Amino acid sequence: MESPASGSGAGSAAAPAPAPAGLDDLTGFLTRLTRLLLNCSGEGAEGIEETVTGTARALGGDASLLLVPDGAALTVTAADGTPRTVTIRGFPEVFRLDQVTALKPLLADVRAGRTDLAGADRRLTRIVESDPPYPWWGKLLGVVLFSLGFAPLMQPTWWEIAATAVLATIAASLAVAADRVPRLATVLPLVVSTVISVVTLEVFARSPSHGGPVLLMLPALFFFVPGDYLSAATAELAAGRMTTGAIRLVYSVFLLVQLYLGVMLGVFATGTSTRALFDVAADSDLPRWALFLSWIVFTAGTVLAFAVPRRLFWPLLALVYLTVAVQSLVTKAIGEAGGTFVAAVILTAAATLLARAAHMPPRLVLLLPGFFTLTVGSLGMRGLTTLAGGYVIEGFRDLLKLVTIVTAIAVGMLLGATLVQPRATTGDHPDGVRRRA
Repeated sequence: MESPASGSGAGSAAAPAPAPAGLDDLTGFLTRLTRLLLNCSGEGAEGIEETVTGTARALGGDASLLLVPDGAALTVTAADGTPRTVTIRGFPEVFRLDQVTALKPLLADVRAGRTDLAGADRRLTRIVESDPPYPWWGKLLGVVLFSLGFAPLMQPTWWEIAATAVLATIAASLAVAADRVPRLATVLPLVVSTVISVVTLEVFARSPSHGGPVLLMLPALFFFVPGDYLSAATAELAAGRMTTGAIRLVYSVFLLVQLYLGVMLGVFATGTSTRALFDVAADSDLPRWALFLSWIVFTAGTVLAFAVPRRLFWPLLALVYLTVAVQSLVTKAIGEAGGTFVAAVILTAAATLLARAAHMPPRLVLLLPGFFTLTVGSLGMRGLTTLAGGYVIEGFRDLLKLVTIVTAIAVGMLLGATLVQPRATTGDHPDGVRRRA
């Protein structure tokens, strides 16, 4: 997926030549901009370089960037040719999409010449130092709704909904606590999966009629499952960004293994046989209207959990329903991999086109909820736990499906962006960043 700020508005008429900026001031501004982009790049680093270099040119300087997922070497050159290089570190996440949204009009004003370096720096500082738009309990509620909306995909039963309400509240409480306790944040996936595993096995998975334990656990763990990271890593590799893609892929697998280890620790702590980890789905008892409305709950949870401005709820919901509808219809015709691929193409193309409007947020924000409906990190969890239970064929089948669907999403996203990308001769990046001639 792209960098948050790469959706920073549509191309416009050429602005007047900017006044040269001081090297120290320009370097400081670009350093803060790059750090914010890195911190918000959990869905992919594509577009960061174009955004930073384009902003530098708009301010009368020049810049180059050597990028990895958690760092960058930024070289800034002033109008007189004097260079300066700084090293920037940032941890890729996607939890402050309000900052991503606020960054788009700022960068549009810089490129159009409507603000100078000093004004842009003040606005960027306000964005970086701003408080989240929702209180801590808003994020907690968001994670719970996010999980509840996902639960019917695992098992369309009322028992699944009830179990998820309890388990997701526990997981959300730990996530909110980790925001205030950095030591907990470093091992959060392991801690959450262990606690959820123990509670599920002791309370909610007492009878096979309620479904397999992993199917009951997964909705509460969905907020922490790195399916989106896996897809973003694959997309970066497919686009030729070997370093960022490979590093992100390794990190995604590491997160997945942490979650798997936590589930297994819960199994050992409760004395449960690993043979119980086989996926056994309970009979459906949810009405169709509940399945339809679950996406509204899911989108509301995404808005709260990821600090998306409230005004964007309706366009995000429309994109979620579009993605789900396309995936469902095409899957019936050509199978799951084909349905996921076509849905990824349509979602990415639609989000890219919408992001060009000045009043719309960057593409990352528009993509994220629909992208979550396609992500498949749960397949990795199910595959690993099924293997641990001794069901080798079924476990490897899930893992092979994971590879297939992740690749379908990544290639579909690349194709969707390519289909609506303006011709290179226009000089415009598809998300509004001016390319070099």
